[in-house]
Amino acid sequence: MKINTLTGVSIVIANMVGTGAFTSLGFQLVDLKNPNVVLTLWVMGGVLAISGAFSYAEVGTVIKKSGGEYAFLSQTYNPLIGYLSGWISLSVGFAAPIALSAIAFVEYFPIKNIPVNLIGILLIAIVTYIHTRNLKTSSKFQNISTFLKVGLILVFIAIGSIYPSSIINSDTIVKTEFFSELFSPAFAVALIYVSYSYSGWNAAAYTTEEFSNPRKSLPIALVGGTLLVMVLYTLLQFVFLKHVPIEELKGQLNVGTLAAQHILGNGGGTFFSAAISLLLISGISAMVWVGSRVSSSIANDYKLWSYLRTDADGIPRKALWLQCIVSSAILLTGTFEQILVYCGVLLSISSMLVVFAVFKIRKKSFLIKNNGYKSPLFPFFQILFLLLSLWMIIFAFISHTTETIAGMGNLLIGIITYLLGKKFEKTKREEV
Repeated sequence: MKINTLTGVSIVIANMVGTGAFTSLGFQLVDLKNPNVVLTLWVMGGVLAISGAFSYAEVGTVIKKSGGEYAFLSQTYNPLIGYLSGWISLSVGFAAPIALSAIAFVEYFPIKNIPVNLIGILLIAIVTYIHTRNLKTSSKFQNISTFLKVGLILVFIAIGSIYPSSIINSDTIVKTEFFSELFSPAFAVALIYVSYSYSGWNAAAYTTEEFSNPRKSLPIALVGGTLLVMVLYTLLQFVFLKHVPIEELKGQLNVGTLAAQHILGNGGGTFFSAAISLLLISGISAMVWVGSRVSSSIANDYKLWSYLRTDADGIPRKALWLQCIVSSAILLTGTFEQILVYCGVLLSISSMLVVFAVFKIRKKSFLIKNNGYKSPLFPFFQILFLLLSLWMIIFAFISHTTETIAGMGNLLIGIITYLLGKKFEKTKREEV
């Protein structure tokens, strides 16, 4: 059975709408003061994601393989580059966002003074167990939770837009210059937070082979899904900024709860806080599902990871439980902000390589031979994506040196496992 365009759009939305939309605004406002700059930040994050989506659609309709960056980079560059992108997915690409969502779940839950790490790990384990049952259970759980999550956001935006604001942030707008903040290092670092919030825009690329018509469906799923989420995200941040004083939002994780309390009072705030907490489970579920499939794909190509191969019934149980362990370890070893920057830098590097691959594909005339999709205004969106991503990474290194170096160290470990895998395969061949 093949999937259609609507299903592809749903996959993108389900993977995108998650923790970042409800949590990252507080970190952005620590250094950014102008609400208009913050809204521009979210629009720019959406433009960045759409720019990437155009490129992924072009590469994905030429290299018609599922697996996302792992499949694309293995063919357009070399097996090592592809392996490292797969290693990023296996080690942090999905495990770190799962850990972040688990932390946010506990922070939003209206019961205070509960152990964040213990409850977070327990939640990850429960969701993982659900996905080890069967595909039918996974599908129902994912579809229902995603529908409720998007519905909650729409209701929240509608209420927040109609309800009059009781605070005025306009004084802040006058006191801080728009363009000075827009081109500041703080804006570049804040863009990392936002780009994490938009992560998942490339989700449909992991299922390229499952589309009935990839050339038509993949671009619509990637670009259309991302565009819809950009509108939702920007309106959601507008509601937060409209109803909560900036000083109150600074450094806070549960900005949705604060906004709900200002709009509906403590009772309404408690209800929405609980609802947001429960619906963050949908994001955890989506990443648990997709991430384990990437790990099992690597296992099919590299004997070192063969233990993680999919079981006979199509469920990669060993990959699921390994991902659960890695997510739990990340949750125990870093704070929310550290994990976010660490993960965001690595994902940006991987995505940049895919976007740059468009130039390689065009040079080799693969598009003509394969009748692939052509991203519009080439090379505008590709250059825009590469420049903004490089800008983020440079300023992340300057302001979050420890986390960035840790990310580079992760790539070094990936290279070591690749070499060990090659040695392992050589030994096996010699034994035969």
